[in-house]
Amino acid sequence: MLLSSNFLFMAYGKNIFRSLKTAYIFRMVILVFAVLLFVLLEATLKSYKSDYEISTKRFQQDVLKHQYSEIKNIYMNMRGWRHDYHNHLQVLKADMTLKDYDKVNNYLDELEKDLDSVDTYVKSGNMMIDAILNSKLSIAEKEEIKITCKAEVPEGIKVNDIDLCVILGNLLDNAIESCEKIDKEDRFLRIYIIVNKKQLYISVQNSAKEILDFNEKNYITNKRGNYGLGMKRVQSLVDKYDGFLNLQNEPGIFASEVTIPLI
Repeated sequence: MLLSSNFLFMAYGKNIFRSLKTAYIFRMVILVFAVLLFVLLEATLKSYKSDYEISTKRFQQDVLKHQYSEIKNIYMNMRGWRHDYHNHLQVLKADMTLKDYDKVNNYLDELEKDLDSVDTYVKSGNMMIDAILNSKLSIAEKEEIKITCKAEVPEGIKVNDIDLCVILGNLLDNAIESCEKIDKEDRFLRIYIIVNKKQLYISVQNSAKEILDFNEKNYITNKRGNYGLGMKRVQSLVDKYDGFLNLQNEPGIFASEVTIPLI
């Protein structure tokens, strides 16, 4: 705008403006308008950035709260079983003393069923990954999703536990949500996580509908009211570590791949 006003003044000043004073007033008006426009745009951008940061922070808190609740539930079940461990031993000892072996056998069968409900699905070698996987896979099993999972990850990898929780948690949430929308006999979830050549590699494949709606095509979860923010957060965290996120969908299957360098 300033350049345009200068051009008008230099080229047509004598014809447009009746006096030099009028020309300078015109230029000052243009200058003030340009400054006000710049301030308005700057304030708008700052407001947008602030709202995005607040939304992202709130979303991360919701995710962590959700993950914590799931992990705590498994932990409390395991703690409860451990608390009853000594009582179970006392009952078994009493039945052994009475040589009531049928009762002992039946009691052990019941304990085995109870123990299966708190057993872990995966032991990768990394506590955080185990916590996330076991909490999510327990949900997947309740939804009658066929699970194939292989994970081998050492402790101490150079990825923040919170970031790892958000990345893996969102990928699995989307996968489980997708499986819930199709018939139970067609549901499957395949997970492969490994450290190879100083890179963390995460692969999640899951069954999906043959015909996808807009949200599904764009990997937008409908849970927790955060439309699209989940995958944006995953992408942001993958970028933070100079990694690579590859998302693909085809009729009947979703595939997500994350590669993060650990150097």
